[in-house]
Amino acid sequence: MKTADKRILAIVPAFNECGNIGRTVAEIRKLAAGVDVLVIDDGSRDETAREAAAAGGMVVSLPFNLGIGAAVQTGFQYAKKCGYDIAVQIDGDGQHDPSYTGKLIEPLSQGTADMTVGSRFMEGSRGYRSSFRRRVGINFFVYLINALTGVKVSDPTSGFRGYNKRMIELFADYYPYDFPEPEAIVLAQQARAKIVELPVAMRAREAGSSSIRYFKTLYYMVKVTLAIVLQMIRRRRHK
Repeated sequence: MKTADKRILAIVPAFNECGNIGRTVAEIRKLAAGVDVLVIDDGSRDETAREAAAAGGMVVSLPFNLGIGAAVQTGFQYAKKCGYDIAVQIDGDGQHDPSYTGKLIEPLSQGTADMTVGSRFMEGSRGYRSSFRRRVGINFFVYLINALTGVKVSDPTSGFRGYNKRMIELFADYYPYDFPEPEAIVLAQQARAKIVELPVAMRAREAGSSSIRYFKTLYYMVKVTLAIVLQMIRRRRHK
């Protein structure tokens, strides 16, 4: 997929996603033709890297598990170094439908957005909408981000996103480390980015299990809330 000769990179973070990653890479290459696929193997202990490469993806293997934030930032650093114009973040677990990649890219290409977020909760979205426990956490961040920044995003934990060159450069230099998606929205807003949310379809994972479950949901909410509040305080002190 090339939009006005722009170079586009799909950043696919993956940790122990053997059984999912090969299908994900193959789908991106088929449904988003022309998009280069970079899989960041985050210290997997299974055959994630081998499966991704066999499906035709470029692979960067981190020496040990650094977490989703470091994996995604590695992708941004690669995109910046190699001169990509647009990056699309797609999870390696197969939950994101790559056929919506073009929808996320279009506003970036047209200059009407700096960052796009694929939402499973907007009118027109369909498919899997996560567990009740997770939806509680998602709604919490909806209200928190809106209250602190004025940004209205219905799915702030979505990892299905698009970024223009300015956002690639921003996040190559710094990207939140742990559970980064809500905080990244705040960082983009502080950089005066135009954030556009679009309805997409998502799917339940077919293999493996999520790293965020049970008691980790509460930990996730507390940790990200503190990170966002501290980021807001630091921003105000530097004004």
